[in-house]
Amino acid sequence: MKAFLNKQAKHFEKGGKLERWFPVFEMVDTFIYTPLAKTTGRTHARDGIELKRIMTTVVLALIPCVLMAFYNTGLQANNAIVQTGTIPEGLRYSILAYFGAGFNPGSIYDNAMLGLSYFLPLYIATLVVGGIWEVLFAVVRKHEIGEAFLVTSLLYPLILPPTVPVWQAMVALSIGLVFGKELFGGTGRNLVNPALFARAVLFFSYPASASGDTVWIALDGFSRATPLAAQASGLEMNVTFFDAFIGFIPGSMGETSTLACLIGAFILIVTGIGSWRIMLSSVIGLVAVSGLFFAIGSDTNPMFSLSPQWHLVVGGFAFATVFMATDPVSASFTEKGKYYYGFLIGALTALVRVVNPAYPEGAMLAVLFANVMAPLVDYVVIRANIKRRGARSAA
Repeated sequence: MKAFLNKQAKHFEKGGKLERWFPVFEMVDTFIYTPLAKTTGRTHARDGIELKRIMTTVVLALIPCVLMAFYNTGLQANNAIVQTGTIPEGLRYSILAYFGAGFNPGSIYDNAMLGLSYFLPLYIATLVVGGIWEVLFAVVRKHEIGEAFLVTSLLYPLILPPTVPVWQAMVALSIGLVFGKELFGGTGRNLVNPALFARAVLFFSYPASASGDTVWIALDGFSRATPLAAQASGLEMNVTFFDAFIGFIPGSMGETSTLACLIGAFILIVTGIGSWRIMLSSVIGLVAVSGLFFAIGSDTNPMFSLSPQWHLVVGGFAFATVFMATDPVSASFTEKGKYYYGFLIGALTALVRVVNPAYPEGAMLAVLFANVMAPLVDYVVIRANIKRRGARSAA
């Protein structure tokens, strides 16, 4: 295979008849083997990490969330089927029939296969959309095709409601990728996290399909509010802390399990891909501000009575903190700035959740706002360092 690819390389290199499609050839070749261009000599700083390895590590860290997305999505849908006594017509002929799975909420296999039938169409659609835009812009710009779109295509379905129409998800992702990443120059130059930006586009463009409250609509005529939405409405959440921590609650497919997010956080921190400073300060920010609201209390807003520990395990805060806030491109670069950046995310999440009763989930907006503010945070930190060093030199 390597010999065959090397033989075909001349057709895609400069002057070849397929020169325009070199980014596609380079993507296939480097996906299987090492990069074509290699540096030599003793003056080059060598490192074992590169974009491809970073993306691979993030995908590995996401596996626990993906597995929980399969199981919990199927569990919630099967519970809805049991309560209504009806099976959606589309599910009868889905992947379930091929793999011989049923609709038993007590079966791990049935739940996982049912969850897969919700997740797989969205994942395939996002892979296609992400791949098309990445190849198109790479060919036009004559750049290499980055592997980042593979991570975006995995992150995106995990933050979506399970029954969002596929075409709506595709439209929102196209807008998110083009206006959130490609117009800024592509991978490594995006101002905001493209997957999260696409989720925001979906939320504001199609609120009926991707609302912030009744995010789970498993069957026609049957809907379940998320725990945060139930709390905001003054209703009982009807979930235990253990179920919320493990992830057995309604919500977007990959965001419900705090435990799965913690496993992913451990992998990212140990490998040095994700910043523990951002994660820690985000938690501190959420606990501090939500604790303040909890201490103040309110007779009219039930969200004031939600304790900080519950804020940590319900909604998408854990997933956003681990996988979205730590995006090395859109986050703060300075070490001190990462503390301010993370604290801002946690504080804003609590602020949106508690003060804005119309939108009980604030993690998405908090991270996007912090992405926009990250350059300013770094600028302030750098200027403070320059001023401090100047004063030291003068002394």
